[in-house]
Amino acid sequence: MSFPYYLMALITKPSFVATLLLGALLMQSLQITEAQIGVCYGRNGNNLPSQQDVINLFKSRGISRMRLYDPDQNALRALRGSSIGLILDVPRNNLNSIGSDASAASRWVQSNVVPFASNVNFRYIAVGNEIHPSDSEARSVLPAMQNILRALQSANLAGKIKVSTVIDSGFIADSFPPSNGVFANSNYMNPIINFLRNNGSPLLANIYPYFSFTGTPGINLNYALFTAPGTVVTDSNNGLQYQNLFDALVDAVYAALARAGAPQMVIVVSESGWPSAGGNAATVGNAQTYYRNLISHVKQGTPRKRGQAIETYLFAMFDENLKAAGVEQHFGLFTPNKQPKYNLNFNSVLENSQESSNIDGRFFN
Repeated sequence: MSFPYYLMALITKPSFVATLLLGALLMQSLQITEAQIGVCYGRNGNNLPSQQDVINLFKSRGISRMRLYDPDQNALRALRGSSIGLILDVPRNNLNSIGSDASAASRWVQSNVVPFASNVNFRYIAVGNEIHPSDSEARSVLPAMQNILRALQSANLAGKIKVSTVIDSGFIADSFPPSNGVFANSNYMNPIINFLRNNGSPLLANIYPYFSFTGTPGINLNYALFTAPGTVVTDSNNGLQYQNLFDALVDAVYAALARAGAPQMVIVVSESGWPSAGGNAATVGNAQTYYRNLISHVKQGTPRKRGQAIETYLFAMFDENLKAAGVEQHFGLFTPNKQPKYNLNFNSVLENSQESSNIDGRFFN
């Protein structure tokens, strides 16, 4: 039945109209929830605010999601009652023990999840961050995911908290055009994807147009900052058009998932950011442009997944002075004294996402 005839049929049935309106409201609410923006709370600095002050800052700024890279007990206590949705990482140095010993996974969950589960809004446990197949911990990632899931099941929390892992763009062997996307090591990734699919979990992916821009000659800065005035890339395989690099990188991961037998799997962007200093095109103006446009854009989905809002976590809350010198120390949305570096609205979509007037730095053709 075509849309106009379907709509006419509904008009003749008031009960159906009420149902449709309720469904529309629910769908609108769901999309708003999915498109909410989180911020990564890295703690690799010796001048950062207390954990309670950080949680208070999240709340005062209306930031409804957080990624926490280790199970810091003070941070977890401060999150109690906040309703902030949380990604909690299992750190790299825990993977081998948790992957080889189910009791170690149980202890980890009993220590870091169970005591807080009643009043901390855990969304995902991220088992490893950017663990590549050549890393010594790689053999432990899938067993650790399995053991963490079993520990959550034993604690009656598996229905509430999803278990996943985090990849970066280096996991994709071919991303141009985006539909060519394929996992570089299918023997490593396919069992992980099967685990995620079987348990209804998303894949977490760190997506950084900044590093693609600085590492790939010929990429235009406008394309990386969401400020290109029109189509930059047309995918020769399917005709999809790309106006920004973020969409192209995400769709390359979607293409890889489809090739791995999981075309419907959801991607959560677990990190994305732009530095304000320390490298090529790393300026306050460019960073503000990127963050503002990213916040405004993710509700739209990508060309491959049009209208499917992307849960996205900005990297990062603070500049972290103990990270490697250079751009790594300059990804903060706030300075360590809690002052904002940019004028960002974490709650609503900006009317004008094309902030080309704020672009600084070098342009590439």
